[in-house]
Amino acid sequence: MSLHQDNPPAGTVGAAGPVEDATARLVAAWRRERPDLDASPLEVLSRVTRLAKHLDRVRRAVFQRYHLQHWEFDVLTDLRRSGPPFELTPGQMIAEQLVSSGTMTNRIDRMVQAGLVTRHADAADGRVVRVRLTAAGLALIDQVIEDFLAGEAELLAPLTPAQRDQLAAHLLRLLEPFEAHPAASAAPLVTGQGG
Repeated sequence: MSLHQDNPPAGTVGAAGPVEDATARLVAAWRRERPDLDASPLEVLSRVTRLAKHLDRVRRAVFQRYHLQHWEFDVLTDLRRSGPPFELTPGQMIAEQLVSSGTMTNRIDRMVQAGLVTRHADAADGRVVRVRLTAAGLALIDQVIEDFLAGEAELLAPLTPAQRDQLAAHLLRLLEPFEAHPAASAAPLVTGQGG
């Protein structure tokens, strides 16, 4: 089942005229009620928030099909992207996932019990622990990532490749200040849409 109809994306002009979405209505209401305020940030960021909710649903559906939690996916993908032998230290995964060492230890313990990863001492330095994908973990993440990326590609289907590249560049520009200071971006997010 496709996520998209044969309608143009919100905010574009279709055969019947401009397409209005919930954000356009929200912004119009603020402009009517508080014309002294610049409501234009909502035109971008409320749509980002709404899109994030749709993305979350798509991702959760994939995780549910494979009986995975999002954090299990994070650990599996970190290890899979590392390349053969598909192993990292807990510290390397903590840096990627921005979680505490206690949280990471708990995650690894649970995944060891599930047979998705193993934990062993580093051959060169016995004080260093390494976490490695098992054959079952590798097979699972290779299946999951295919469905995961297919769902995300479907969300982006209304855009041309050039539009996707432009959007990616614009989003990167918005994220740069947060990426420069990753600890600050780990703070709880406010997800209200301004409405």
